[in-house]
Amino acid sequence: MTGIQDLKVNDSGRLTAATPVLPRRARPRTGAPNIVAVVLDDTGFAQLGCFGSDIATPHMDRLAAGGLRYNRFHVTALCSPTRASFLTGRNHHAVGMGFLADIPLSHPGYTTRVPRSAASLPHLLRDAGYSTLAVGKWHLTPRFERSAAGPFTHWPLGLGFERYYGFLQGDTNHWSPNLVRDNQYVEPPAGPDEGYHLSEDLADTAIRYLIDQQHAAPGKPFFLHFALGATHAPHHVAPEWTEPYRGRFDQGWDAWRRQLFARQVAAGVVPEGTVLTPRPEWVAGWDELRPEERRMHARQQEVFAGFLSHTDAQIGRLTDFLERTGQLDNTLILLFSDNGASAEGGVEGSFNEHRFSARVRDTLADNLAHYEDWGGPRTYNHYSWAWAWAGNTPFRLWKRYTWLGGTRTPLIVHWPRGIQARGAVREQFVHVTDLCPTVLDAAGVDVPAEVDGVRQQPLDGASIRGSFDDPTADGRETQYFEMLGSRSIVHGRWKATTDHVSSGVIDEEELLTGSRRFEDDHWALFDLSTDFSEADDVADTHPDVVGTLQRLWLAEAERNHVLPVHDTLATALTAFVGPLWPAGNDRTFIPGGGPVCDESIPLLAAGFRITAETVATEPSEGVLLALGDWNGGFALFAADGHLTFCLSRAGELLEVSADRPVPPGPQRLGAAYRAAPDGRGTFTLFHDDTVVGELTFEGPLPLGMQHGGAGLRLGFDTGLPVSPRYAVPAPWNGTLTSVRIQTPGTPKPSPLDEVRSALHAD
Repeated sequence: MTGIQDLKVNDSGRLTAATPVLPRRARPRTGAPNIVAVVLDDTGFAQLGCFGSDIATPHMDRLAAGGLRYNRFHVTALCSPTRASFLTGRNHHAVGMGFLADIPLSHPGYTTRVPRSAASLPHLLRDAGYSTLAVGKWHLTPRFERSAAGPFTHWPLGLGFERYYGFLQGDTNHWSPNLVRDNQYVEPPAGPDEGYHLSEDLADTAIRYLIDQQHAAPGKPFFLHFALGATHAPHHVAPEWTEPYRGRFDQGWDAWRRQLFARQVAAGVVPEGTVLTPRPEWVAGWDELRPEERRMHARQQEVFAGFLSHTDAQIGRLTDFLERTGQLDNTLILLFSDNGASAEGGVEGSFNEHRFSARVRDTLADNLAHYEDWGGPRTYNHYSWAWAWAGNTPFRLWKRYTWLGGTRTPLIVHWPRGIQARGAVREQFVHVTDLCPTVLDAAGVDVPAEVDGVRQQPLDGASIRGSFDDPTADGRETQYFEMLGSRSIVHGRWKATTDHVSSGVIDEEELLTGSRRFEDDHWALFDLSTDFSEADDVADTHPDVVGTLQRLWLAEAERNHVLPVHDTLATALTAFVGPLWPAGNDRTFIPGGGPVCDESIPLLAAGFRITAETVATEPSEGVLLALGDWNGGFALFAADGHLTFCLSRAGELLEVSADRPVPPGPQRLGAAYRAAPDGRGTFTLFHDDTVVGELTFEGPLPLGMQHGGAGLRLGFDTGLPVSPRYAVPAPWNGTLTSVRIQTPGTPKPSPLDEVRSALHAD
């Protein structure tokens, strides 16, 4: 046995001896394509030019002309569920996303937490050697996990992307968005007065990410998830994009829809012999409207059209970059919408979509007051549900319903090196879960049985790559649908659909015909082999088929964790899961950090007292704290030396100013709100404990007033102001030590208010 005394200090051979261990570095197969997913929001089947519209979308039309259009592509009818299905290849309930990420429930199909057993598409591609980049809307992070404390497991970087820039929630202000870069909230790079627009910023960032990626690793394939906030409300766009459409929709939605349908049939995206479904009784005929109503509704569609054309231009900038850098031919582009057009604007449309969650009825007079600035920074606008209905031509209904108007959306596939056909229409039944395995198939990446030590649940989708060059390739045989109690199922040539009406939109609750209880639901039956538009209910002549499909739906529901479903949202929300680290009733914030996520702030609707510890100068000017903007938010500031509190109640400004100037020196400046039993509310201003101003007003504060705008700022504001009495950034000209927000307790909102707030943010 060799002892330590036998070792030689100068044994150079041993000093240099080692067995090299090379790191495992995944490398995609030779010729693997780049992948770009362009995800539109709330864009209906008929709204793109290449699907029949006369709205100018030349860049998307070019992709369609150089590739394929799928006219039987289906999604889940709502945002978060469709995005979860796309990125996992599994049915939305099977990965916990049965509804919106904003409403986590304790039931397995509704946790809003994509499980590790469903490794995401970017995770798999990254592990296979791809660069993975996400830009734009996310809406897959569970509520109460979107703050600066995370956890970040369901943020984009936690689910497989290496870079991210965009917004986590369902919508945002395109002039002044609530932005995240990687895992940190950040300020927009410019303000609306400097010409900023979110869609342009997202296109700039996507191109910059690709330039940086190719500079660093030339030839390395990438997956870019380019998810625009458009065309979700607010329909924000500069006037130069809207002006070309002025007067273009004066004929109204009935005539426009007939024209769309004729173009769809002529273009082959709708088969000959298809029946144009009739206008439902709850949608007014254009001829029934008064002249001022027609003028306002036409304006809403003009602005939407400009918004869509502006969106198309940003997609064009991205595809032009790919072509200019020689990458377009070997880039597989998938372009689709997450659900059908949105009817959340209701009968009238709305100059401020925050009114939807605040249950404030929209009126023609209010909308007309914003006629000229519709789509500008003073609005958070949404068009009438009649334009949504027309945008889903030739189908019934819209987003949130499992009728075809909610679930059948455009799909364009463009890959010059991988697809021989040009401009063709494919008629296979395709579901959003099929896109993930299609991408993996094109990239030559298998789904492993285990990922990071976790056994994987099987994919629900199947690759449609075979249909790229074979128009007769098989499509999907069976697919269930469920959203907010609306249910349907496709099996072979048949589709069965319930008439269940969901809660959440005031006008739908009051006007839509259909069932409000599961036991009253009618299952309509359609033969999709001859009835493309779901127009002819043949349930009475095929009761055996209806029964078979009902049983099949139930079996699919049990397999995918759809159950329990609820015919009222009140019963569903008894399973609501609150935050692990609640904001509490008494919080103190100090300057110096980034924007504070609104979910880290106590809810103010039941009452509050805000106290700023400060040393004031004379005269005092600037913002002590601000959240949101004049479309919805609140601010405590000094203007002309006087302390002022302003709250925007869905665009209605409630403002009170002190009756005396702020005295110089150390003091506590504050504002309070209390609600009276008679339904009125009062704002009170304080210098230390001295009352210096009061305002009494009618009605409560909305539960959701803190959502949709920028986070809490301390000592300044950015983007758009809450009150026109100050101009951002309006820095506080004294010293701000802290801001304390106290509330009497977390208000217990009604279940419908919770859902309205979530739907507004989708």
